[in-house]
Amino acid sequence: MITKHGTYIDGFAGPQEPDKPHMWAAKLVLESEPRWFRNFYLFDAGEEQVEALQKLKEAQPSDPKRTIEIIPGDFNATVLGLLSAQKIKMSEACFCLLDQRTFECRWETLVRLARYKTSGNKIELFYFLPNHWFSRALSGIKDTTRVEQWWGREDWKRLYDIDSSQRVELIVRRFKEELGYNSVKPWPIFERNDGGAIMYYMIHATDHPLAPSLMSRAYRKAVTPLEPIEQLKLDLAEFLT
Repeated sequence: MITKHGTYIDGFAGPQEPDKPHMWAAKLVLESEPRWFRNFYLFDAGEEQVEALQKLKEAQPSDPKRTIEIIPGDFNATVLGLLSAQKIKMSEACFCLLDQRTFECRWETLVRLARYKTSGNKIELFYFLPNHWFSRALSGIKDTTRVEQWWGREDWKRLYDIDSSQRVELIVRRFKEELGYNSVKPWPIFERNDGGAIMYYMIHATDHPLAPSLMSRAYRKAVTPLEPIEQLKLDLAEFLT
C-alpha cells in the first residue's frame, strides 16, 4: 500500500500445511490486491513444495509486468545466485519472508540479505523465530553443525541456559547491532486466535520510517475481530495524512 511496487522473496515458500491454503503466505501475497508487487522469487528445497509452487504460478493470470521465479534447492545456497545477479534494484522496495521451521535459515544468509543494498533501505525482513518447541528441538539436535550455522557464532551453547524471553531479546539485539537495522520488533504469534502459548515470534526488521507503525496497526488488526476492508482503507488513509 505504501510502496506501490516491489520485490517479494520467500525463502521457504512451499505450503507447510497443504490442507490450509489460507495460511500459505506465497499464495496470499501473489493473489493480494492491488497487484503492485512485480517480482517474486519463491524458494524451497522440498520436491512436493516446489511442485505446489509451480502449480501456484501456473494458476496466476497472465501479466507481462510480473516476474515469478520458482527456485528449488537450499535457500541458503540458491539465494546467492539471486543476489549476485543483482536483479533487485537498489531503489526498489524488497520484502523477504523467512518462515523457517526451526534451524533452516543460516545467520550468514541474513548477513548477505541485510548487506545487499548499498543505498536506500535494506531488504525488509520478516524472520520467524520458533519459540514453543525451541528447547525441545535444540536438545534433540545430533549434528550441531546445523545449529552453529543457524546461530552464526561460536557461543551457540548459551542458548541452553537462557529462557525464551532472553532468547528473543538477544536475537533482536543482534539484528540491530550485527545486521544494522534501524527498527527490529518481535511480534508474538499465539497458538490460538484467543491466545494460548506463543508458538513463534515474527521478527520484523526494517529501515523504512513508516514500517514499524504500519506493522503495529496490522498486528492489532490480526489479533482482534476483523473489520470490513473499507474500514481498513480508511484507517490507512487516516494514518498517512
